Amino acid sequence: MDSVALAMRAAVVLAALVASVGVALLERKRGGDAPGLGTLLRRRFVLGVPWGTLTTAALVLAVYLFVQGGFGHWYSPVVLPFRAWSYLAPLGVLFAGLSHVGPGHLLGNLMGTLVLAPLAEYAFGHYAAGRGESTFGSPRRNPYVRAFLVFPAIAVLLALVSAAFSLGAVIGFSGVVFSFAGVALLYYPLATVIALSATSALNLAYQSLRQPIVVASSRPAYVSPGWADVAIQGHALGLLAGVLLAATLASRRGDDLPRPRRLLVGALLVGVAQSLWAVYWYRGAETFVLYRAVGLALVLLFAVLLAALTVGEWEPVTLRPARTFVRTLTAQNAAVLCLVVVTAALAGPAVPVNLTTVGDEPLPGEPVEVRGYSVTYAENVENGMVSVVDVEAFGETTSVNTSGVVVRNPDRGIWMTETTKGRLAFSGRSRVVLGGLGWRETVVADREGYTAVGGGTAYRVTLEHDGRERVAYTSPPATAEPYIAGRNVSVLVNESSFSLAVKRDEEIAHAPIPGENETVTAAGLSFVRDGNAVFALTADNATRVRVASRETYN
Repeated sequence: MDSVALAMRAAVVLAALVASVGVALLERKRGGDAPGLGTLLRRRFVLGVPWGTLTTAALVLAVYLFVQGGFGHWYSPVVLPFRAWSYLAPLGVLFAGLSHVGPGHLLGNLMGTLVLAPLAEYAFGHYAAGRGESTFGSPRRNPYVRAFLVFPAIAVLLALVSAAFSLGAVIGFSGVVFSFAGVALLYYPLATVIALSATSALNLAYQSLRQPIVVASSRPAYVSPGWADVAIQGHALGLLAGVLLAATLASRRGDDLPRPRRLLVGALLVGVAQSLWAVYWYRGAETFVLYRAVGLALVLLFAVLLAALTVGEWEPVTLRPARTFVRTLTAQNAAVLCLVVVTAALAGPAVPVNLTTVGDEPLPGEPVEVRGYSVTYAENVENGMVSVVDVEAFGETTSVNTSGVVVRNPDRGIWMTETTKGRLAFSGRSRVVLGGLGWRETVVADREGYTAVGGGTAYRVTLEHDGRERVAYTSPPATAEPYIAGRNVSVLVNESSFSLAVKRDEEIAHAPIPGENETVTAAGLSFVRDGNAVFALTADNATRVRVASRETYN
C-alpha cells in the first residue's frame, strides 16, 4: 500500500511538471506580441516573486507552530487564550488574527493567502518610484522594504484590526484573506474569481499528495449548519477594508479600474461563493436562524457600490454646505462614503462588546481549576459570553442558555461552551486544551450512560486532569416505556454507579445494572445483560423485554 501511495504521489508531481512544460512550449509555439507571465511579474515584483505574500504566509505559520504550540501538537494547538475575547485581555486581540484552531483551519487560510495575496501585492507593487525618481531614493520606495516589510506589516495591521472589531471570540487569518480579496476584486475582479477557484485546485493537490488513496464508508456524523461556522461579520469587515484600501491606492495613483459590469459580476460571484450572504443569529441550545434572503440582498447592494467606484473622476471630499456638497458629489465619492458608513456600522457594535468581560460568578458543580481556568459540565445555564450584552432585535435575543463542557477564565475574558451537550453525547469524549504563552494542560471530559427504551438517557459526565477524575454532572433518571407485569423500570445514576429502579404501585425496589451475562432481581423481575442491552424477564420467563442499552459513541 505504501509503495502504491508513493507511486501515486510521484504521478501527481510528474503530471504537474508535464502540464507546466507543455503550456510553456505551447505558448512559445503560439508566439505573438503578448508579454510572458515572467515579464508581467517582473514589472511589479522583485525577481518576479511575490515576496510579501510568502513572508506573510511564513509569519502566520510561525505563530501556529511556535506561539500556539503546533510544532509539538500539530492537531491540537493551544487555542483558547488566542481568541479575541475582550480588549481587557489583550493577548487574544493581539494574536487572534494570526492564530488558528487546527491544521485544517490554518491550511485553508494559507491557501487563500497564496492565491489572493499575490493579486493584492501585484496591485500594491514593489516599485513605487515615479518617472525621474530613484527606486532606492528612500525606504518608502525601496522595493525590498516594500516586499519584505511594508506588505507583511499591512497584513499584520489588518489582522489586528480584524480581531479588534469583529464580534465574538474570533480567531483566524480569514479576515485578512478577505482584505486581500477586496483589493484584488477592485483591480482584477475576474482574476479574483479565478483565484478563488484555484484555491480548490490547490487544496486538491495538497490532499492528493497527503492522502493519495482514500477508503471511506457511510458513518454517522454530528454536523452543525455549515454557514453557522462562518464569521460573516469579520469576513465582510475584512472585505470592505480591502476595498477601501484599494480605492485609496487607486485614487492616489490615478489607476484605471475595470468597467462597472466586470466589477459587479466579480463582486456578486465572490460574495456568493464565499458565503457573504450567510447572515445568521444564534438562538442557543445549538439552534441557529439564517436570514438568507437578507444576505443575498446585501451582497447585491455591495456589488453595485463596488461598480460605482469606477465611474467618474476622484474628487476630494470637503466640508461644504449641504446643497453644494450633494451637487458636487461624484459617484465614486458617494460609493466610498456608503462603504465607509457600512464598515463603521459593522465595526461599531464590536467596541462596546469588547470593552466588557465575563463575570466571576461560580460555575455549577465542582469545576476543575487550572491556572485561572475553570472547566465544568453544565446544562441549561446562561451563556456567559453571548449574554454579556443585553440586546433584543427582530424577535431574537442575546440572553440565551447553553449546555455542555464550559470553560471560564475571568482574567482572560473567556467564557465558552467548548463542547456542546449534543456533540459530547455523540462522541462520548472531549479534550479541552488550556494554556497560554509557553504552557498547555489538558482536561478530558467523558460521558457514560444508559438509554431507557422509549425514554431518555441516564448519564454522568466526568472530568479528568493530572491523573485525577471527578464527577461533574449526573442526569435525572430515565424511565423505560415498556410496562412489564404491572411494573415500570427506570435507570438511575449516581457518582459511582448505574442502577435499576422497579416501581409497582407505590413500592420501589432497586438493583444494580448487571454485569455481562449476570442476573440480578428486583420486585419479582430478573434482569440480564447481553452485550450493551439490558433485558427484563418475568418470574416464569414467559416475557423478555429490552429495557435499556448502554450508550455508544462515535
